[in-house]
Amino acid sequence: QLQLVESGGGLVQAGGSLRLSCTASGRIFRLNAMGWYRQAPGKQRELVASITRDGSINYADSVKGRFTLSRDNAKNTVYLQMNSLKPEDTAVYYCNAAVVVGLLLERTDAWGQGTQVTVSS
Repeated sequence: QLQLVESGGGLVQAGGSLRLSCTASGRIFRLNAMGWYRQAPGKQRELVASITRDGSINYADSVKGRFTLSRDNAKNTVYLQMNSLKPEDTAVYYCNAAVVVGLLLERTDAWGQGTQVTVSS
């Protein structure tokens, strides 16, 4: 009923940029929120940026001013533009979506498979 497909990760030098994309598909009645999380080795998964149905966007303090989250509602897609990348941004980035699905209007969420972002110093 819900699948997420991520793309855009890669290797970049410090100061460079990447753009991540995440597309949700399935029997989606309403998309309540989508966002990006990241997890570095030995660290907890943390929220990077998220957007709710009303368009409210939250960013982690560590990425404010450098990352920009946007969405294309018609495509059920969110984008994370990452500029001025730092080595500490290195992590696996995971897309998350919270949705209402199916005929019974069930609330559920899903995670993407993750995409590696590596920033060299």
